[in-house]
Amino acid sequence: MPPLVTEAIVLHAFDYLETSRIIRLMTRDAGIQSVLARGARNSRKRFGNAVDLFAQGTAEIHFRPDRELQSLNALEVTRSRSQMAQDVGRFTAGSMIAELAMRCTSDEPAPGLFDAVEMALDRIVAAAPDDTVDAALSGAWHMVATLGFTPALDLCANCHSSLDPAATVAFSHSAGGAVCASCAAQIRSRRELPRAARTAIRHWIAGGRTPGLTSADARAHQRLLREFFREHLGIDREMQAYRIWEQGAWTAA
Repeated sequence: MPPLVTEAIVLHAFDYLETSRIIRLMTRDAGIQSVLARGARNSRKRFGNAVDLFAQGTAEIHFRPDRELQSLNALEVTRSRSQMAQDVGRFTAGSMIAELAMRCTSDEPAPGLFDAVEMALDRIVAAAPDDTVDAALSGAWHMVATLGFTPALDLCANCHSSLDPAATVAFSHSAGGAVCASCAAQIRSRRELPRAARTAIRHWIAGGRTPGLTSADARAHQRLLREFFREHLGIDREMQAYRIWEQGAWTAA
């Protein structure tokens, strides 16, 4: 059968034998695919920077439906995103986005999610070093919205009554977002969500930005996002890249 030609982003890569690399690609037309780049370690003439993390371009894949590991014939890079490697905040943020993409995507086409991941990585690259956490939170919450798990923020997630937009409200992961005082009294596990935090999440879900986060606010948002992903995507294994982004970036700072 003819090769599959599709837009792709490199999410993960590791060495295989002495000369090759196995790469996890997010593709626009075939979801997540594991591919073998033969000779990628032996010579950069064939693939160049196409096997670098976060690189994006047009992939040509020798695709066989009965195989879990496909063969990468070529990847013509249009965005190398080399800036990711120049700052620890950018790199850990990009790795977190890649990890979430691999956890919530199958081998089915998901062009909307592909666009959300592409936008997230581009914004992290463009962000100033002090704003990479904000850019990553924006990208991740926009992915949540694209997946159809947008949290309730202005109506109670349980009884659907209106919530005061200026008030601090309870936030329940299991309920699916903010809840009114009456419903909160019946929910054991919940967090307080101040007005500013609700506003920030609204902006992030829409693909916007909220620069100027304090360290304390950023850490609280990182924790909230992690808990929300685990609740709604059924993630039961540790998210290593997320842990490094959540903890390591502040240690480095």
